[in-house]
Amino acid sequence: MNNSNINEMNDLSIVLCGEAGQGIQTVEQILTRVMKLSGFNVFATKEYMSRIRGGANSTEIRIASRRVSAFVDQIDILIPLSQGAIKHLEKRITPQTVILAEKSAFEKECLSDKCNIINIPFNQMATDLGSPIYANIIAIGAVSGLLGLDLQIINQFLQQRFSTKEEEVIRKNIEAAEKGYTIGVELSRSGKVRIGLPPSSQAKDEIILSGFEAVALGAIAGGCNFISSYPMSPSTGVWIFLTQHSKEFDIITEQTEDEISAINMAIGAWYAGARGMVTTSGGGFALMVEGLSLTGMLETPVVIHLGQRPGPATGLPTRTEQADLGFVLHAGHGEFPRIILTPGTMEDAFYLSQKAFDLADKFQVPVFILTDQYFLDSYYNLPSLNLSDIKNQSHVVRTNKEYKRYLMTENGISPRGIPGYGEGLVSVDSDEHDEEGHITEDLDLRTKMVDKRLKKLELIKEETIPPELIGNESYQTLIIGWGSTYHTIKEALDILGREDVSFLHFKQVYPLHPNTSDYFKKARKVIIVENNATSQLGGLIKLYLGFEIQDKILKYNGLPFSVEEILEKLKNFI
Repeated sequence: MNNSNINEMNDLSIVLCGEAGQGIQTVEQILTRVMKLSGFNVFATKEYMSRIRGGANSTEIRIASRRVSAFVDQIDILIPLSQGAIKHLEKRITPQTVILAEKSAFEKECLSDKCNIINIPFNQMATDLGSPIYANIIAIGAVSGLLGLDLQIINQFLQQRFSTKEEEVIRKNIEAAEKGYTIGVELSRSGKVRIGLPPSSQAKDEIILSGFEAVALGAIAGGCNFISSYPMSPSTGVWIFLTQHSKEFDIITEQTEDEISAINMAIGAWYAGARGMVTTSGGGFALMVEGLSLTGMLETPVVIHLGQRPGPATGLPTRTEQADLGFVLHAGHGEFPRIILTPGTMEDAFYLSQKAFDLADKFQVPVFILTDQYFLDSYYNLPSLNLSDIKNQSHVVRTNKEYKRYLMTENGISPRGIPGYGEGLVSVDSDEHDEEGHITEDLDLRTKMVDKRLKKLELIKEETIPPELIGNESYQTLIIGWGSTYHTIKEALDILGREDVSFLHFKQVYPLHPNTSDYFKKARKVIIVENNATSQLGGLIKLYLGFEIQDKILKYNGLPFSVEEILEKLKNFI
């Protein structure tokens, strides 16, 4: 076997693959934190099958001296922990990929020209320690040894990670890590695997944040004090995080019997004066649509986080896609305004989630935070979030005896009171109503009420978040993206290195910023990148701006775009 030299790289892509139940996620969580504590920038994302046991699940961990925040096809080190792992990833394996595995167990899966296996009997070593479950910790130790990390940092983290376990379990995990570490050091010293990757001074003291944590923390910053949801991947992590920290932040959390109950409870919470949200996915939101229309008629604020996954129906419940934009845009019977936010970075997710609550409160409309599985299940290190500029403003008014919940106003926004705050009666109704909230069949008044509700859309447009332009303002080619494609497109363009190619990223897709057309007019060529089959943002742009984007890069097999994939397709277009 040839020696493997990967010391010319400025980042390292490590992939672990095994069956559900083998602790792949544990490896990801421990290794990324240990690497960050050792001064490396980290990024991690996972792909997994919809099953509790078996299958082939993998996690990619990028370790770098520079910031990394996107998925790559490249695999530098592969650690397969179960049969079928190499077969599962064969399209991403190259002759340069170093495979750390028990050779006799995996060489039959390899194509002869792609096999670079270094024999490490992880499973046998783990069994000798007392259980096959320790194989993943041995793998952590081996990678740490290859990189020359401080063994004390690893042991301290394992001590902390397993602090709730028995002392024997902690001791065995530390012993497993040390055995793997010794193997990694020997591989490095022998020259079989050489990695030269200097740490970064800033990474050690930064935070690591996942997509669902960023959304949940943003909700807390936005004053969220109520969440009602029914579990549904990939959105459940937001509800779990808020539940885990509910006592710290005085949040009422409710796991409802179904999504219909969830949306109605959130509506009731806002009516009573709380700041409520629901977190769901496409199938769950389908059940919430009648409740969404109720918010339109009641003019009640609500925040809806929707983590997209492939459909229709159950589709691929653990994979990713950007195919619910059209659904969210048009959901609900009748006509009423809404706001759709689409974060592309962890910072975006935090600040936009906070802003969602203020926008919902101010305009008395539903506000959507639209993410996807790839975004929610990915994480990377970043500087601490700036909280100094966050200011929540309540738009609730104290009512008087003459209070009218749906008072006709010039801008369409009626003063919103809540029961018990003042002397007025806060009457709301799902039927068409008069200014006091009483049912009416006055058809002239019906027209006025519809106009009143829709009038708010013009005000919302005045506060629409503009798209972010990355690159030269004097571009000839403009790449369009939204949501989770942000980092992948950005890194691909960094590699492309073309001054005449820029990237326009949408953090809010509805309503579109009034100046959006100006970006298109400057470009000779516009290319849109979306994780769906029909270019849903492209359709929205055509519908509202009359501009049709001809060149499209679309993907809808349940996996996210990789940097290499975007780069190759852009080269074909440009």
